[in-house]
Amino acid sequence: MTPQIKRIRRMEQALNRSAAALASLSEALEKYEAVKSSLAALQEYYSGPIWRRDFEDDSKGLIPKELPRGVLSEDALYDLLTENDRLMQQLRALAKESPLPDRPG
Repeated sequence: MTPQIKRIRRMEQALNRSAAALASLSEALEKYEAVKSSLAALQEYYSGPIWRRDFEDDSKGLIPKELPRGVLSEDALYDLLTENDRLMQQLRALAKESPLPDRPG
């Protein structure tokens, strides 16, 4: 196999991997954009007094047991908001990196 054929195959693989990754990233960003206001609402709820009251009422058995209440789990909400912060830091760091070199042509 010639070096030229090897190079073209390697670049074809790079093209396919990159196209798939960019498509996934684009889809993920669209999904994130759709829930951004929900994340802000969760942050406000968790950091305010209403969440604490709901949490305490659940601990006292005042919230119906059949009601889904994962939002009252300290770990679930804290972990979600912490992961959001971590991902935002990662995106900011990626955005600060040097851009790709100019394209030929």
